[in-house]
Amino acid sequence: MDLQVASPYDILFDDVWFSYNNSPVLRSVSFSVPQREFLVIIGPNGGGKTTLLKLILGLYVPQRGSVRLLGGLEPTQCSYLLGYIPQNANINLDFPVRVLDVVLMGRLRGLKCFYTKEDRRMAQEALEMMGMNEYAHARMSELSQGQRQRVLIARALVSKPKILLLDEPTASVDVEAQRILYDKLKELNKGITIVLVSHDMTVITSYATAVACVNGTVYYHDSNEITAEMLQMAYGSCPVELVAHGIPHRVLAKHDGDRDA
Repeated sequence: MDLQVASPYDILFDDVWFSYNNSPVLRSVSFSVPQREFLVIIGPNGGGKTTLLKLILGLYVPQRGSVRLLGGLEPTQCSYLLGYIPQNANINLDFPVRVLDVVLMGRLRGLKCFYTKEDRRMAQEALEMMGMNEYAHARMSELSQGQRQRVLIARALVSKPKILLLDEPTASVDVEAQRILYDKLKELNKGITIVLVSHDMTVITSYATAVACVNGTVYYHDSNEITAEMLQMAYGSCPVELVAHGIPHRVLAKHDGDRDA
């Protein structure tokens, strides 16, 4: 059964609350993300950014409120239409796995334990889309960190997702590799919705179409403009450093008595 639903939005949060061990992490979260949005999520560590992604993925269930995707579906109903790149993808570089084999893993569903010719064609297509086709038979250990991230995105794309979620995908990637990666994501954004957690102001100003500030709740802005009000809502009055072109920048004033490290 085809569960895809025509709708002006791809993600809808309605009064969502979520707690760990009775400790609230997200409170009264309500916002919607239209189709083919490039949403960048910012906020302090522990503010709920990764929790937000896991609610979208259906890995967590709200204690109150609802999350609906692709026009009204519960996340578990359309999990095969979601691609996810976690912050720390566990890859054992000592294991001699080939790039193509990693991407093919994205074609496994349910009890399926073999790959078809169509699976292999789609894996090659996903690698080509990410500019990694020439490395199909290389080992993951032979690639740079930036190249490995592109392979992981290809693995997510091979299932033909409608929504791609990425949790700080360039945390250990050099500036040039970041640019290549974000340019690829911008191209992909023509056909799918992208939700990306980042502390990089360059990503917001150059690629985002909307910004969500997450700090216990969510402040959604349907533009890529960074304002003092947004940062105040997301980070409170505490000083914070975001990154631009690989260089940290303090974007809120210091408290009285603060010293440089």
